[in-house]
Amino acid sequence: MEVLGQIYQPYMEVLFARCYKFFRTEEDARDTVMELFEKLNVELKIHEPQNFKAWLYSVARNHCLMKLRQRMPIEIGKSLEDLEEKDESDTGYRVSDVQLDRLTACLNRLPDNQRRSISLFYLEGKCYREIAEVTGFDISKVKSYIQNGKRNLKNCLERNENA
Repeated sequence: MEVLGQIYQPYMEVLFARCYKFFRTEEDARDTVMELFEKLNVELKIHEPQNFKAWLYSVARNHCLMKLRQRMPIEIGKSLEDLEEKDESDTGYRVSDVQLDRLTACLNRLPDNQRRSISLFYLEGKCYREIAEVTGFDISKVKSYIQNGKRNLKNCLERNENA
């Protein structure tokens, strides 16, 4: 734990800022940074990240999204692309149960290869290589499935928004 603390320490301020963008309160952001530290102890026994910084940010983003999803209403974008853009801006979105249901329905409509790749990448924080190992897909196919899946999700959400 002491070594993990030394590794984690340089990232705490950046993670705090990242979490603050999701929660908009210092208390929630601080709590989440501490939860992430505890989560790392478990996650690093399972994963061997090639790029620790990128992997850590991905784990932090996914952890924040899962915490927000448990609360309603939550601050997330209208699609997975909006979630990435949200990290760079200060504007938040309110998503209703109906919108979350639409996102889930659209995710379930994706072809299996796209749905699996997107779920592993965004929800479980796996890198392309790990997804390829788990699914048996070629790494270039994984990248394609994620890109096409994001586009298909966005299109599905836009179609269903007007319905």
